[in-house]
Amino acid sequence: MSENRPATSHRHLAVSGSRLAAAALMLFATGGFAQSPAPIQIVADLTEAPRKLYHAEIDLPVKPGPVTLTTPKWIPGNHRPTGPVDDITGVVFTANGQTLPWRRDDVDLYEFHLTVPAGVTSLHAHLDCIVTARATTKMAVLEWEKLLLYPAATPVKDIAVQASVTVLAGWGIGTALTPVESGMAPPPVTGVDEAGHSPLPGSTTTHYAATTVEQLEDSPVIAGQYFHEFPLAPEIAPKHYIDVVSDMPEDSNLRPELLAELSNLVRETGAMYGPRHYNVYHFLLTLSDVAGGEGLEHGQSSDNGVDEKTFSDQTHQLGEADLLSHEFTHSWNGKYRRPARLYQPDFATAQQGDLLWVYEGMTQYLGNVLAARSGLKSQEQYRDLLALSAANLDNKPGREWRSTEDTAISSSILRGGAPTWANWKRGQDYYQEGELLWLDADTLIRKLTSDQKSLNDFEHIFLAKGGNTGPLIVPYELPEIVADLNQVVAFDWAKFIHDRIMGIDPRADLAGIAQGGYKLVYADKPSKGESMLASANSRRGAGIDVWYSIGLRVLPDGSITDVRWDGPADQAKLAPGQKIIAVNGVVFSGDALKAALRDAKARPEPIHLILQTNTFVTLADLDYHDGERYPTLVRVEGTPGYLDEITKPLTTPPPGSQPAPKAATDE
Repeated sequence: MSENRPATSHRHLAVSGSRLAAAALMLFATGGFAQSPAPIQIVADLTEAPRKLYHAEIDLPVKPGPVTLTTPKWIPGNHRPTGPVDDITGVVFTANGQTLPWRRDDVDLYEFHLTVPAGVTSLHAHLDCIVTARATTKMAVLEWEKLLLYPAATPVKDIAVQASVTVLAGWGIGTALTPVESGMAPPPVTGVDEAGHSPLPGSTTTHYAATTVEQLEDSPVIAGQYFHEFPLAPEIAPKHYIDVVSDMPEDSNLRPELLAELSNLVRETGAMYGPRHYNVYHFLLTLSDVAGGEGLEHGQSSDNGVDEKTFSDQTHQLGEADLLSHEFTHSWNGKYRRPARLYQPDFATAQQGDLLWVYEGMTQYLGNVLAARSGLKSQEQYRDLLALSAANLDNKPGREWRSTEDTAISSSILRGGAPTWANWKRGQDYYQEGELLWLDADTLIRKLTSDQKSLNDFEHIFLAKGGNTGPLIVPYELPEIVADLNQVVAFDWAKFIHDRIMGIDPRADLAGIAQGGYKLVYADKPSKGESMLASANSRRGAGIDVWYSIGLRVLPDGSITDVRWDGPADQAKLAPGQKIIAVNGVVFSGDALKAALRDAKARPEPIHLILQTNTFVTLADLDYHDGERYPTLVRVEGTPGYLDEITKPLTTPPPGSQPAPKAATDE
C-alpha cells in the first residue's frame, strides 16, 4: 500500500531516541572509530540550490604542524575520476579566529596544504560548490564529493565524520543516514563575502549519526519542496523506502501500481540474493525535466534521476523499467561484493576496472530479470529490449579489434564519449556484453543440471557470503568467480569466461538466447517494446531506427550521429555530422526514409540522398535493397523455454498488497 506524507524537514525514520543512540553507537563501532580522533563535523547547506550553489561549514580535529586535506577524486560507481574539484570555490581555513594561508598541491590538484599553528586542536573550513546539475528551484541532490574535506593519505574507512544538512523551510529530506536531531537552527556562516549567501529565515538543520568518510560518501541526500516517502514491502526487514522529490507537486505522488511493483522488487531480491547487506534501504528518486538524469548505486540507497513523467504510466516507464532494480542490485553486486582492485583505500587512488563485466555486466542481467519478475516490465517487454541490446552488440564492428575486457579496463576513458564512429570505437559494452554472458551462464547451468539449478544458486553463494550484514565491502578476484560457478556445476568456467570476455569475437554471445528457447531475427516492423519506447520519446528509443538496414543513426531532423563501419551508408561514404535534406527527391522525414527502404526492396535503383555537410551540399546513393530490419526474438519450438522461466516471479505478494486491477475503460 502507498503512503502519502506531507513534507517536513525529515520523516523517513520514526524511531525512539534510544534506538537512534544505539544506531549511532553501532555505526561508530563498525567504522573503526576507536583508532580515530573526534569526528569531523560537516554541515551541508543546500538552501541556495535554486541559485546553483551549495555551502559547507567543516570542523576538523587537528594537531599543530603541516596538514594536507583532500576532496574525493575517484567516486565509487562512476568508474572514473569525477570529483568536482573544479567547482569547489570560496575555500577559507580559520583557527582560533585567524585566517590561515593554504596552497594547492602542484601535482594532485585535489589536495590543500596548510600549517596548523601551535595550540590549535580544531581547524574550521568553509567552502562552496557550484552545482551545474541535479539542483532546481524545487529540489536539490547532494552527492558528498561536492563538499567533503578530510585528511589525505588516510584510509577513508578510518576517518570519523558526522554530517548535518540544512534545507529551506518546508523542504523534506531523503537519505539513508540516521537522523539524531532535526529542526535545528543553521550554524553561523563563515568564509569571505558570504553574508549574502546565508540560509533564509525558517531554514532548518538535521543532524545525523556519526559514520565514516567512506560511508558518508556512499550516502547521498535528496531534498525538495515536493517530497514524499513511501514504505515498501513492510513485512520485510530491514526496512525499505522510496523517497521522491519532483519539480511539480503531482509527480512525487507515485502510482499505487508502481509502489506495488517496487515492493515486489524488494521481495524478489530476497529470493534471488538471500541475505541483505544494509541496515535500511532508501531508493532516492528525483523527477525533473531540468535537473538531469542519474543512476548511481550506494550500499544503503541509490540515487536515481529521470524525467518528470517517467513513472507516470507504463508506457513512459518502460525505458527506465530496470533503473531501480539495477541500482538496487548493486547493493549486493558492486557495493558489498566489489572487485578487489576497483576498491581502493581512499578516493585518490585510481580504480582498476577489468572486472566491470561482473560489477556492471551481471548487474545489468540481474536488474533486467528482476524488473520482469517484479512487474516493472512484462516478460514480452523484457524479450523485446533484450533483442535490441543483443542486436546492437551483434552489429558492432569494433568488437573485431577490441575485447569486452578492454572496454572494462578502459572504462574511465570511454565514459561520456561522443557518438561519432562509436560502433567502431566501442563504449561501455561491458554492461550489455556482461548481460549476455550471464544469461549464457544461467541457461547453461539450467541445461547442464536438467533445470535443477540456475544462476540463482551462484548468487546465493557469491553474494550471500557472511550472511546478513550492515554496509560492508568484501573484495574478490576472478578465481573466486570461477570457483563459485564450479560449486554450482562442474564446467570449464575459466575458458567460458576467457573466450567471451578476454578474446576477440566479431559476433555477440547469443548462446544464452538460443539456450533459452529463442532466436534473434530481424522483422520488417518494430516490436511492441521498440514501438512503445519510440512513442514515449524514451532516450532508449530516440531517433529513427535504420541501423540494422542502411547502418545509420539519424535524429528526427535528419542529423546523422553515427555510421555503421562497413555498412551500406559507410560504403556510400556518409559521415557523422552530416544532415539528410532529401530522400529520393522528397524532403527528409523519418517516414520518407523508411518508405525509400521499402521501395528499394522491389527496385534495382539505389536510394538517392541529398546531404548537407557544414555549408556544403552533396549527393549520395545507397545501394541497399533488403528493406526495413528491426530486431526481435522468436520462440524456437521444441526447445526448453528457459528465458520465460527466468523472468517468472519467485515470490508471491502477501494478500491485499497489490492494487486492484483497473477496469478496461479506465485511464
